[in-house]
Amino acid sequence: MSSQTTPDVYDVDVLVVGAGPGGSAAGYWLARSGVRVLMVERKVFPRDKTCGDGLTPRAVRQLTDMGLAHKLETFHRHDGLRAIAADITLEMPWPDHPVFPSHGYVVRRHDLDEFVARNAVEAGAELWQGAEAVAPIFTQGILSGATVKTKPGFRRNLPGEPADDADRQDPDEQAASVPATIEVRARFVVVADGSLSRFGRSLGARRDRDYPQGMAIRTYYQSALSTDPVIESTLDVRDRQGNAMPGYGWVFPLGDGTINVGVGLLSTFKNWKQVNTSVMMQEFAATAPSHWGIDPSAPLQPATGGRLPMAGSVFPKVGPNYLLIGDAAGSVNPFNGEGIDYAYETAREAAHVIALALVNNDALTLIDYQRWLEDEYGLYFQVASVFARLIGQPALMRQLTQIGMQSRSLMEWALRVMANLLRPDEVHVAELAYGSIARIVQIALGPSSLSDAAQ
Repeated sequence: MSSQTTPDVYDVDVLVVGAGPGGSAAGYWLARSGVRVLMVERKVFPRDKTCGDGLTPRAVRQLTDMGLAHKLETFHRHDGLRAIAADITLEMPWPDHPVFPSHGYVVRRHDLDEFVARNAVEAGAELWQGAEAVAPIFTQGILSGATVKTKPGFRRNLPGEPADDADRQDPDEQAASVPATIEVRARFVVVADGSLSRFGRSLGARRDRDYPQGMAIRTYYQSALSTDPVIESTLDVRDRQGNAMPGYGWVFPLGDGTINVGVGLLSTFKNWKQVNTSVMMQEFAATAPSHWGIDPSAPLQPATGGRLPMAGSVFPKVGPNYLLIGDAAGSVNPFNGEGIDYAYETAREAAHVIALALVNNDALTLIDYQRWLEDEYGLYFQVASVFARLIGQPALMRQLTQIGMQSRSLMEWALRVMANLLRPDEVHVAELAYGSIARIVQIALGPSSLSDAAQ
């Protein structure tokens, strides 16, 4: 538990800015290591978050390691992916793997983020909801914490948890009993405030615009096929007149009578800034495979969207005593727009490195996080970025899907590459993935196509 030194100054070992997937996972692993950790989250749980809601095997592994398998089992499980393109449909199971399970889940972020945050608190982390880290505090040029502003909905931890007398207060009483502005002092800071990362930008972190960026938008519909055991991706989205549109569509069944329906687009598409994603969403809802029974005029809520920095595109990720994780670090897979698993993974490693730094009283240990990022994702994200540039050409994308969809073995291989589920005993991931992409592109457009398309 943190110690309060004055009415408006709070001391901790580690401050985690944001309590979404990355922040809550970091809080959990730090607390498990015996670290005094405070997570500050500007919203109040439960809260919605724009997302596809799909958890792939990599994310399931991390949640299981955090002791949350029993929570996942109460949600809708999926055992593979259905890909649709070029009038062909392929259903592919998640591959067998020695580390990752062969299944995933679909869980609304409204539910997922709350139970992961609760798990961190139960492990010993402290959570302030309705509290925003608005500015860094520097002491002699070194980050020493953050100025935190509390909001009317402020509360400590989550309902139903073991609490001290202050936690038992009514939320309105809690909000009234704390200062509007608090200085949180910390030896280390984990920046986990999402893709916009206001706090990360205040420390000088910036997205490298040479890297791909994603845009996505989604909403929910009712569907009698809500218990379908696979998630679905449409690789050649078309409007109601049959015209090809950039990007891809997805339908993820939630098992409760509803489905998550959305479209995604990469910044590598020509004139992508002029694309109206709301129109894309409407057209996909109207043209999505008929088996879902979507009524495009009856979304269950307004469609919401956002942008995703990809391929580790945010720099720097490491400072003298702070680390960026998850979306704040641009840790989103360009192959499929997946970010939750990378948030959990980067959070776990960041917590490990910071715990060592505290034990050894040596902030230089934090450089190990940068080395881990490079070893774990460096070449893989490079290959994914090349692929993103390739599929930014609609004609090439159509040819790739037409060729790929005619071969189940090729598509199963592509699924393993794109979901980052290659086995450890295989040759280096980047070499394999790049070789596969090269072969597909060369088949489509000839031997000179890869170097031309990657320019």
